[in-house]
Amino acid sequence: MVNVVMISPGFPLEQSYFTRALAQAGATVIGVGDQPPHALPPEAREHLAHYEHVSLADEPAVLGALRGLSRHVRIDRVECLWEPYVVLAARVREHLGLPGMTVQQALPYRDKELMKQVLDAAGIRTPRHAAASSVHEVWEAAERIGYPLCIKPIAGAGSQDTYRVDSPEDLAEVLPALKHIRTVSVEEFIDGEEFTYDTICRDGEVLYENICWYLPRPLEARSHEWISPMMVALRDTSGPEFDGGRQMGLDVLKALGFGSGFSHMEWYRKSDGEVVFGEIGARPPGARTVDIMNYSTDGDVFRMWAEAVTGGRPQPLTASYNAATLFKRARGSGRITRVEGVERLMAELGRHVCVLDLLPVGAHRRDWRATLLSDGMVIFRHPDLAATLEIGRRFATELQLYAS
Repeated sequence: MVNVVMISPGFPLEQSYFTRALAQAGATVIGVGDQPPHALPPEAREHLAHYEHVSLADEPAVLGALRGLSRHVRIDRVECLWEPYVVLAARVREHLGLPGMTVQQALPYRDKELMKQVLDAAGIRTPRHAAASSVHEVWEAAERIGYPLCIKPIAGAGSQDTYRVDSPEDLAEVLPALKHIRTVSVEEFIDGEEFTYDTICRDGEVLYENICWYLPRPLEARSHEWISPMMVALRDTSGPEFDGGRQMGLDVLKALGFGSGFSHMEWYRKSDGEVVFGEIGARPPGARTVDIMNYSTDGDVFRMWAEAVTGGRPQPLTASYNAATLFKRARGSGRITRVEGVERLMAELGRHVCVLDLLPVGAHRRDWRATLLSDGMVIFRHPDLAATLEIGRRFATELQLYAS
């Protein structure tokens, strides 16, 4: 029996499914988190053997709680799949003398500048880049790198607080919005299609890989409210157009010394075929992307991860479908007043729809800038990519939510 400490076992919600998978894989799961026990999702609460309720922002308190616990029960592994606490998990491992990612290995996943420095040294193509901690340093980096630029938090996740800057005038407008960020990454803006390279690894060996296609790229989706962003987990990635991204992903994992667990990398393919690294996290992708991996393979990616990190025997997963998530944003503000098009679309396309989750009439709109989930989502799948994209087009244009 393997005893696994899971940091933040119930938040964000997807973490509870990984917690459940650990227990189903035969592990005894000990949770450490800042959610009150009664607030844990059932999938987490019902599969924890013990729970330590402690502020994850208080590192000495976390270390103290686990040091005390280790006097009474053997701890074999510490896992964390929520990006803000990947370094904390590494510090706990070092403190307790446990295997897994060290602090030195974890830091590049949280510091975009350090990440790119490591990859530059390995000969991997990254955008031209610089870290900046003052207005003067941002202007200096912009002059050196040249426009267009992308400016983002050095320790951020996703595309929040990320801006495209095309000119000095744009930069002057963006700078006030960055005041709350201590250090930013100023980098060359890469014009191209954007994809992911997601893996589950054991001891450096890739057991499962997934490539998603962003439509449109996340920064564009974050900039225009009218867009219905879509992510497609691709069934067939055997073509030469994916070879460069896949090889880059493998090279990145090797350069960073990635061992066992989930990784999520983003990369660009330019119009001339050049592939360029985006960023990588030692975690799964968010926004229900693991769900579309499951619908693509008719498998259980949560369980595969759990088997990989506990020494089990993961069953191979093969994609049989293109599976996509499309996020909907209501027109107007305030509360949802009506939904149009859903009955017709479900009558015609419902056999391809896996999940339909829209805010009900009367619910307040979500802030589309703060959450990709927006005001609802549709997950659908089809073995043919062109048919998948057509289903997405129809839900994007014919399904409408209104608010006032």
